[in-house]
Formats: sequence, structure tokens, C-alpha cells
Amino acid sequence: MSKPERYVFVCVQSRPPGHPRGDCVAKGSIDLLRAFQNAFEARKLWGRFALTNCGCIGPCDLGPNVLVYPEGIMYTQVQVADIEAIIDEHLLGGVPVRRLYPAADVWSNDV
Repeated sequence: MSKPERYVFVCVQSRPPGHPRGDCVAKGSIDLLRAFQNAFEARKLWGRFALTNCGCIGPCDLGPNVLVYPEGIMYTQVQVADIEAIIDEHLLGGVPVRRLYPAADVWSNDV
């Protein structure tokens, strides 16, 4: 098996209802992961790229969140309709989809 060019992590963190941080599952990340899997299958991307589910990767209130490595690019509020852009522009084209970036202050130190 050759090393994948990029790794795509889709957050599937789940928390109890009413949790103050929220979670990506409640915002549709399971359907998002399945749609990514279907797109990878249809476009024969398995092996060239890796796709996996993961736990919390950041700003839960902005989920569903997706992280692409090795660049370390995080996308927030990703919807199924955004998958083609992520695949075409970022994975295949090497150009991140800036409209899906979180706001610059998402990592503020005010906790």
C-alpha cells in the first residue's frame, strides 16, 4: 500500500443532548462521512487519499468539522454539497476551499 497524498478526517463526536459545546453528529456529520465515502468510492479515490472518522477536532459550535492533512486545513460547517469542492479543489487540485475556513478568531484564548 502506498502512502496517501492527503488524509481527510471527519469529526463524528457525539455528546449528550443539551451539552454546551454541541457536537458534530447532531449537525449531520454521520451523513457527511457517508457522503464522503460514497464520493471516494464513485471516484476511485481510495488509496490515493485516506478518509477516516475522528473525535472532536475543535470548534463544535461550527460543525460539522473536517480536517485535511498534511496541510492541517480545517473546514467548518461542512455540508454534503461541499464535498465535491473539497475533492476537486483541495484533494485533487491542491488549493484549499477558503470559503469553508473558520473565522480567524475561532482559536481565541478566551475560554
